[in-house]
Amino acid sequence: MRVWFITGASRGLGALVAAEALASGDAVVATARDPSSVTARLGKNDRLLPLKLDVTNEAEAHAAAEAAVKKFGRIDILLNNAGYGLLGAVEEANAEEVQKLFATNVFGALAVTRAVLPHMRRQHSGHVINISSIGGYRAYPGWGVYGATKFAIEGITEALAGEVAPLGIHATVVEPGFFRTDFLDDNSLVRTGKQLADYDASVGQTRSAAGDLNHQQLGDPAKFAKAMMVLANAANPPVRLPLGSDTVKRIEAKNAEVVAEMTEWKELALSTDWVEGA
Repeated sequence: MRVWFITGASRGLGALVAAEALASGDAVVATARDPSSVTARLGKNDRLLPLKLDVTNEAEAHAAAEAAVKKFGRIDILLNNAGYGLLGAVEEANAEEVQKLFATNVFGALAVTRAVLPHMRRQHSGHVINISSIGGYRAYPGWGVYGATKFAIEGITEALAGEVAPLGIHATVVEPGFFRTDFLDDNSLVRTGKQLADYDASVGQTRSAAGDLNHQQLGDPAKFAKAMMVLANAANPPVRLPLGSDTVKRIEAKNAEVVAEMTEWKELALSTDWVEGA
């Protein structure tokens, strides 16, 4: 029986992964700001421990990790899933909106990771799984600040994977495309308070598309949860795992564009090396 520690487990993809893990016979520490919402969604189970956790509160993160180990003896898989979206142009996002977003999506994931890793290091085993987004690999108008939080998660995970590998611990960043969840609902997606008409041709299209796409997304959330089980069972898990054909398509397109752009500017890039005697 493995022990999962899942943030943002009361709804959406977090709740689905928690349910899938329980169905497979694993134990789940399911955290949310209101733990009663976890019980309401997942029911009662001897292998389920609902805990209160605001990921922006590092003391709560350490207390939750300690409670998990006290209950189950270990933490095998950390799923940093808690987060939300911010839709708006970079200029439209004010300081408070940006700070709140980073506090949850980046600093919150870091706080929980810092709370759980000491237990994994003691075990010499474990798997940290961080939920990113296609927006963490390729930026889009209207998703710049949100994407920046996910770009940060990508870099943190890539470095973390190298740091903890000698300790028997894995780290993976998962890059979902658009899945048919409530992510585009008002309770998950925040829109910037300022909306400038000058951005109607770019960000305005993104705003319209978000409304049209809500609950029509390509990805199947149930299949996402099952994919997480495959990832958790992998003997040699990847550092990056894109999920969804839309993500794969966009990653392939960006990679091709980066290669083409680098080729075009390669001569200038190479010309900046230090040359003795030059």
